[in-house]
Amino acid sequence: MKNKLLYIEDDQEIGAWVSEDLTRRGYHVTWLTSGDNSAHYMEDIDLVILDIMLPGLDGFSIGLRLKKEYPETPILLLSARTSIDDKLQGLHFADDYVTKPFHPDELAARVEVLLRRHEKMALTLIQLSHLCIYLDQNRIVDTRSNHEIVLTAKQFQIFTYLLRHPNQILTKEQIFEAVWESPYIAGDKTLMVHIRHLREKIEENPSQPQIIETIRGIGYRVKQ
Repeated sequence: MKNKLLYIEDDQEIGAWVSEDLTRRGYHVTWLTSGDNSAHYMEDIDLVILDIMLPGLDGFSIGLRLKKEYPETPILLLSARTSIDDKLQGLHFADDYVTKPFHPDELAARVEVLLRRHEKMALTLIQLSHLCIYLDQNRIVDTRSNHEIVLTAKQFQIFTYLLRHPNQILTKEQIFEAVWESPYIAGDKTLMVHIRHLREKIEENPSQPQIIETIRGIGYRVKQ
């Protein structure tokens, strides 16, 4: 299956040869001359190539917006600007930065590296409601604000144990013994307290949880 690229570049000459070159290399390229409606094209996009100098909203504004809405999609910035300040500003949200003029082989190589990195990350990335959970980094991001949600070690262990058993009802005993590695004692409220604090951090409404579901009299479940 071809990787789908969204390419945003207002220069007709550059846009034509870059999109033609990438298409020849086997990519499916959607080329836009402004980023105003770019979010409408993002549903199946594997990577965004974004020029900074654009009519209307500039590449920095568009990139920040796309990264907030689609944090898992890599963004490659293109710019004729060479100052370190511009590069640092771009790398606040972008995954790579290429300075114009560039050789098509360099651009294609950067695209391939980002796609490989993204595919590897996808194996350890879970998207659930408004959460992006990076299992290999012990990190959770709230996609509504793009802020990291900080969990304690035990909270993260409980949550990831549930995530690794999607749609499966897990008993309190199973969860406790997997996380604490010791026998569960009937009546122990430790797990329940940790679940309550965990919900306060990850649920939109902790009193009516939608992510960690309580199965009365048995245990908990995460639906995916």
